[in-house]
Amino acid sequence: MTSTAQRLPGLLDGLELIRADFPILSRTMAGGFPLAYLDSANTSQKPQVVIDAMVDHLERHNANVARAMHQLGAEATAGFEAARDKVAAFLNAPSPNEVIFTKNASEALNLVANTLAWATGDLAIGPGDEVLITEMEHHSNIVPWQLLTERKGARLRWFGLTEDGRLDTSNIDELINERTKVVSLTWVSNMLGTVNPVEEIARRAHEVGAIVVVDGAQAVPQMPVDVQAAGIDLLAFTGHKVTGPTGIGVLWGRAELLDRLPPFLGGGEMIETVTMERSTYARAPHKFEAGTPPIVEAVGLGAAVDYLAAIGMENVRAHEEAITAYALDGLATVRNLTVLGPQDAALRGGAISFEIEGIHPHDVSQVLDSRGIAVRAGHHCAKPAHQRYGVQSSTRASSYLYTTPAEIDALVEGLEYTKKYFRVD
Repeated sequence: MTSTAQRLPGLLDGLELIRADFPILSRTMAGGFPLAYLDSANTSQKPQVVIDAMVDHLERHNANVARAMHQLGAEATAGFEAARDKVAAFLNAPSPNEVIFTKNASEALNLVANTLAWATGDLAIGPGDEVLITEMEHHSNIVPWQLLTERKGARLRWFGLTEDGRLDTSNIDELINERTKVVSLTWVSNMLGTVNPVEEIARRAHEVGAIVVVDGAQAVPQMPVDVQAAGIDLLAFTGHKVTGPTGIGVLWGRAELLDRLPPFLGGGEMIETVTMERSTYARAPHKFEAGTPPIVEAVGLGAAVDYLAAIGMENVRAHEEAITAYALDGLATVRNLTVLGPQDAALRGGAISFEIEGIHPHDVSQVLDSRGIAVRAGHHCAKPAHQRYGVQSSTRASSYLYTTPAEIDALVEGLEYTKKYFRVD
């Protein structure tokens, strides 16, 4: 492989300082191997500031939000709503009231699909209407739309994929037509790594009056995301992929659209008033946040987006592109290994799925794990994309802002070891 100094000028600047923020990265695994964590598309590791923010909240400010008329309640509410403000700023949302906290991105996408199923007027979906997705979606952005179209008698359609793993938009004018009510797509594929032309698709969708929903679970952690510049209507992402905790996700939506959608779950805090005969509902975001929310998780997410903002998402993206290019170069040296998705790092995110002829992905993963290298094996909740390329499953290595060239070198060496272990040339 080309030397790090030649291939990645400037990549190592500050990288060790960033890695020092993540306590888990200093772990030694079984057999004395250092941890090489290459599963960040699955979940990211957490910096000390996120851990400290959550511990501080639990130790000093723990109370329910919006319901307790005492000092702790006021402090908890302030911390919770401050997190909403931080997320709004991180996405360049016009208002914090457009940020809804959910338990994950899957719940956020289900919230959209279900409320659209119950919507009335020009938002109503029925027979003759169409919902458009893509063949590279995570199951979380396929199944809710299947359920919606089945229940409402609408038609589900999708963009296909090119041989090199990109979205096939050659028939965009046929797929996006006067019957299209919703276009929902991933910004960055969790399996192929492909970065999709969201702005272009949003413009075309809006020409026919369709709503544009974006799964940003892989995009928000890796690149600058400006919901206003993107021209989209709704965006979902999850906290645990942006160096934040599990148990919290975000749905951002245009205020005008959120006001027109019906509630998702019924319960406390989402109401304006309740009588035995009927209820009236609060405005967004509280209309969609029934019951006690993920309070400490929101505090942790606020600390996480502060952390990423301080580093600069342009810098995160630059690192991801450089380390992904280095990984693609390294994987190209492994005989009989096939990378799924674009071969140009500028066209993709940090998740690289691949297969090695003659070795099952689960076996690859287990051998790598025995050497301290954490990757994922399986269909990555993207079975249709695997079927498109004629593979049942794959191994996926995914980098993040803390990934080093040495970890990529360890991956490549581990794959060569795996081939020798299974006696595959």
